[in-house]
Amino acid sequence: MKAFVVQNYGKKEDLTLREVSRPIIGEAEVLVEIYSAGINQLDTKILSGEFKQILPYKTPFILGHDLAGTVIETGSKVTKFKIGDEVYGRPSDHHIGTFAEYLAVGEKDLALKPNNLSMDETAGVPLVALTAWQALVEIGKVKKGQKIFIQAGSGGVGIVAIQLAKYLGATVATTAGKASFPMLKELGADVLIDYKTQDFEAVLKDYDLVLNSQDSKTLDKSLNVLKKGGKVISISGPPTPEFAKEIHASWLIKMILSLISLGVRRKANKKGVSYQFLFMKSSGEQLEQITKLIEDGIIKTIVDKTYPFSHTNEALNYVATGRAKGKVVVKIK
Repeated sequence: MKAFVVQNYGKKEDLTLREVSRPIIGEAEVLVEIYSAGINQLDTKILSGEFKQILPYKTPFILGHDLAGTVIETGSKVTKFKIGDEVYGRPSDHHIGTFAEYLAVGEKDLALKPNNLSMDETAGVPLVALTAWQALVEIGKVKKGQKIFIQAGSGGVGIVAIQLAKYLGATVATTAGKASFPMLKELGADVLIDYKTQDFEAVLKDYDLVLNSQDSKTLDKSLNVLKKGGKVISISGPPTPEFAKEIHASWLIKMILSLISLGVRRKANKKGVSYQFLFMKSSGEQLEQITKLIEDGIIKTIVDKTYPFSHTNEALNYVATGRAKGKVVVKIK
């Protein structure tokens, strides 16, 4: 089969298109023929080597975290899926590789594809929707009447998070360029802040939760818009000692992560708020909940660009610019 492979880590490295062996499935896995794969910032960060300490993939390996496709083979212990099922998912860490024609995926990582979406639309959903769900539902426990600040509203995570927060009954503020305001207002954003001309710290006050996806300067400012007892959940770092325990990191990595997150954790404590790093986990069960919201029209998907499989490097480079309005997808089949 054809697959895009990481030969070497590096900010200027491209993926290499190679012919590789088709995967052999385990007893609790299915073989998915991949129709479309979503591109994420995580892919660009892994390729650059930025995440080597916490996700030490040994080169060469196939990149890619989102897929939509059809089950063509099932393991002996698989009970949820059958051959011919259209599925989608985000494979678990160390089992990635969606920039390929086929992938063996754990049954627990998949869900049936939403019946009102195309394969291309579906491929852009898993990672960003699971991130939003785990931030707002699982960790944030967002309740009706709360105020939520979601940064970068026109990005993949932001678009889903705005809609999910509104569904949960929150008032939602977000940052974006003015050109994206009409789209974000339609998705449910209540407070729109032009990041080019406005300082969100001067606009927002007494918020319950911030979903941070930007740099350390923005993270520090985010602490100031929270009320006492509020929470910042960051998907862009810095990782915490708690995260190091979750991934069973070595003592050295635990020490490093403890040190790099010490500053923001201290600042949060002084302000009477909390800081938590989120690195989303794969979950077919959560995708099933998300599927219901998509099929009910509560969460809409937005695809910015679709690329042919041969142009996967071009798609990655576009995502790396941070200019995508919605999801970027490569069409494999």
